[in-house]
Amino acid sequence: MRVWIDQDLCTGDGLCVDHCPDVFVQLEDGIAYVAERGEILNDPGGSGSLAAVSPRNVVSVLEAAEVCPGECIFIDIDDMDDELVPAVGTVA
Repeated sequence: MRVWIDQDLCTGDGLCVDHCPDVFVQLEDGIAYVAERGEILNDPGGSGSLAAVSPRNVVSVLEAAEVCPGECIFIDIDDMDDELVPAVGTVA
């Protein structure tokens, strides 16, 4: 699973950081970005900034996407991530 943020849609509420600080960071500009292994991927527009999500962060990332008021968190499920499909269904 990979995730990215469309910074043009980000409202800067920081709920994503609250849900999963391992994957989401908020910079001085007040906008959220994704991080992978501690490296901030800040290519605006996002698709060039896809961050891999570790299995331990999958549910938190899905929850963050669900509560995001800007609806700016985009998730790509890899073909090999079929085992994650049940986790997607558990996010309410």
